[in-house]
Amino acid sequence: MDFSNASYWWVAAGVAVAAELASGTFYLLLFALGLAAGAIASHLGLALNAQIVVAAVVASGTTALWHWKRARQPHSAPAAQNRDVNLDIGERVHVAQWGADRTARVQYRGSTWTARLAPGAAATGGEHRVSAVEGNWLVLTPRTET
Repeated sequence: MDFSNASYWWVAAGVAVAAELASGTFYLLLFALGLAAGAIASHLGLALNAQIVVAAVVASGTTALWHWKRARQPHSAPAAQNRDVNLDIGERVHVAQWGADRTARVQYRGSTWTARLAPGAAATGGEHRVSAVEGNWLVLTPRTET
Protein backbone atom coordinates (compact mmCIF):
# COMPACT_ATOMS: atom_id res chain seq x y z
CA MET A 1 0.00 0.00 0.00
CA ASP A 2 1.43 3.33 -1.04
CA PHE A 3 0.55 6.49 0.89
CA SER A 4 0.45 9.84 -0.82
CA ASN A 5 1.75 13.02 0.81
CA ALA A 6 -1.84 14.04 1.56
CA SER A 7 -2.37 10.82 3.55
CA TYR A 8 0.59 11.62 5.77
CA TRP A 9 -0.73 15.14 6.32
CA TRP A 10 -4.20 13.82 7.25
CA VAL A 11 -2.78 11.22 9.63
CA ALA A 12 -0.62 13.89 11.30
CA ALA A 13 -3.68 16.15 11.65
CA GLY A 14 -5.62 13.28 13.23
CA VAL A 15 -2.78 12.60 15.67
CA ALA A 16 -2.71 16.30 16.62
CA VAL A 17 -6.48 16.27 17.26
CA ALA A 18 -6.16 13.09 19.35
CA ALA A 19 -3.30 14.66 21.33
CA GLU A 20 -5.47 17.73 21.92
CA LEU A 21 -8.30 15.57 23.23
CA ALA A 22 -5.89 13.81 25.58
CA SER A 23 -4.15 16.95 26.83
CA GLY A 24 -6.75 19.72 26.49
CA THR A 25 -4.23 22.02 24.80
CA PHE A 26 -6.30 24.16 22.44
CA TYR A 27 -3.25 25.17 20.43
CA LEU A 28 -2.91 21.62 19.11
CA LEU A 29 -6.19 22.18 17.25
CA LEU A 30 -4.67 25.22 15.56
CA PHE A 31 -1.65 23.09 14.68
CA ALA A 32 -4.03 20.44 13.29
CA LEU A 33 -5.63 23.11 11.09
CA GLY A 34 -2.19 23.84 9.67
CA LEU A 35 -1.63 20.14 9.01
CA ALA A 36 -5.02 19.89 7.29
CA ALA A 37 -4.08 22.89 5.14
CA GLY A 38 -0.90 21.03 4.18
CA ALA A 39 -3.05 18.06 3.14
CA ILE A 40 -5.26 20.29 1.01
CA ALA A 41 -2.16 21.83 -0.57
CA SER A 42 -1.01 18.30 -1.38
CA HIS A 43 -4.38 17.51 -2.98
CA LEU A 44 -3.99 20.65 -5.08
CA GLY A 45 -0.70 19.29 -6.41
CA LEU A 46 1.69 21.76 -4.75
CA ALA A 47 5.30 20.71 -4.17
CA LEU A 48 6.33 19.40 -0.74
CA ASN A 49 8.11 22.67 0.13
CA ALA A 50 4.95 24.63 -0.70
CA GLN A 51 2.85 22.22 1.37
CA ILE A 52 5.13 22.80 4.37
CA VAL A 53 4.95 26.57 3.89
CA VAL A 54 1.13 26.47 3.65
CA ALA A 55 0.91 24.34 6.81
CA ALA A 56 3.26 26.65 8.71
CA VAL A 57 1.47 29.83 7.57
CA VAL A 58 -1.97 28.50 8.46
CA ALA A 59 -0.88 27.12 11.85
CA SER A 60 1.00 30.27 12.86
CA GLY A 61 -1.69 32.54 11.38
CA THR A 62 -4.51 30.87 13.30
CA THR A 63 -2.42 30.99 16.48
CA ALA A 64 -1.74 34.71 15.99
CA LEU A 65 -5.43 35.38 15.30
CA TRP A 66 -6.39 33.48 18.45
CA HIS A 67 -3.93 35.51 20.55
CA TRP A 68 -5.23 38.74 19.04
CA LYS A 69 -8.85 37.75 19.72
CA ARG A 70 -8.08 36.78 23.34
CA ALA A 71 -6.14 40.00 23.97
CA ARG A 72 -9.11 42.10 22.87
CA GLN A 73 -11.57 40.37 25.23
CA PRO A 74 -12.03 41.85 28.69
CA HIS A 75 -10.49 39.79 31.44
CA SER A 76 -12.82 38.44 34.08
CA ALA A 77 -12.40 39.28 37.73
CA PRO A 78 -10.52 36.83 39.96
CA ALA A 79 -12.68 33.95 41.15
CA ALA A 80 -12.90 35.40 44.67
CA GLN A 81 -14.53 38.55 43.24
CA ASN A 82 -16.37 37.15 40.22
CA ARG A 83 -20.17 36.97 40.48
CA ASP A 84 -20.20 34.34 37.72
CA VAL A 85 -18.18 32.04 40.00
CA ASN A 86 -19.61 33.00 43.39
CA LEU A 87 -23.22 34.17 43.65
CA ASP A 88 -22.57 35.74 47.08
CA ILE A 89 -20.76 38.67 45.44
CA GLY A 90 -22.93 41.77 45.59
CA GLU A 91 -25.26 40.48 48.30
CA ARG A 92 -26.14 42.68 51.27
CA VAL A 93 -25.02 42.02 54.84
CA HIS A 94 -25.71 44.03 57.99
CA VAL A 95 -22.73 44.69 60.27
CA ALA A 96 -23.55 45.81 63.81
CA GLN A 97 -19.98 46.71 64.78
CA TRP A 98 -16.43 46.20 63.53
CA GLY A 99 -13.70 44.91 65.82
CA ALA A 100 -10.34 46.62 66.29
CA ASP A 101 -8.80 44.15 63.80
CA ARG A 102 -11.35 45.24 61.12
CA THR A 103 -13.28 41.96 61.34
CA ALA A 104 -16.85 41.25 62.40
CA ARG A 105 -19.20 38.31 62.88
CA VAL A 106 -22.27 38.63 60.64
CA GLN A 107 -25.41 36.62 59.99
CA TYR A 108 -25.59 35.61 56.34
CA ARG A 109 -27.54 32.80 54.66
CA GLY A 110 -28.70 31.40 57.98
CA SER A 111 -25.33 31.08 59.67
CA THR A 112 -22.65 33.19 61.29
CA TRP A 113 -19.76 34.23 59.05
CA THR A 114 -16.52 36.00 59.79
CA ALA A 115 -16.19 39.10 57.68
CA ARG A 116 -13.34 41.48 57.12
CA LEU A 117 -13.40 44.98 55.82
CA ALA A 118 -12.10 45.62 52.32
CA PRO A 119 -8.83 47.59 52.21
CA GLY A 120 -9.41 51.33 52.29
CA ALA A 121 -13.04 51.08 53.40
CA ALA A 122 -14.31 52.92 56.45
CA ALA A 123 -15.11 50.77 59.50
CA THR A 124 -18.71 51.85 60.06
CA GLY A 125 -21.65 49.71 61.04
CA GLY A 126 -24.71 49.24 58.89
CA GLU A 127 -25.45 47.88 55.45
CA HIS A 128 -22.49 46.38 53.56
CA ARG A 129 -22.00 44.58 50.27
CA VAL A 130 -20.04 41.35 49.78
CA SER A 131 -17.21 42.29 47.44
CA ALA A 132 -15.27 39.01 47.63
CA VAL A 133 -15.26 35.61 49.28
CA GLU A 134 -11.87 34.37 50.44
CA GLY A 135 -12.16 30.87 51.80
CA ASN A 136 -14.79 31.10 54.52
CA TRP A 137 -14.35 34.87 55.00
CA LEU A 138 -16.60 37.51 53.51
CA VAL A 139 -14.86 40.67 52.33
CA LEU A 140 -17.25 43.61 52.79
CA THR A 141 -17.47 47.17 51.55
CA PRO A 142 -19.91 49.76 52.91
CA ARG A 143 -23.10 49.88 50.82
CA THR A 144 -22.48 53.54 49.94
CA GLU A 145 -19.21 52.57 48.18
CA THR A 146 -20.86 50.66 45.32
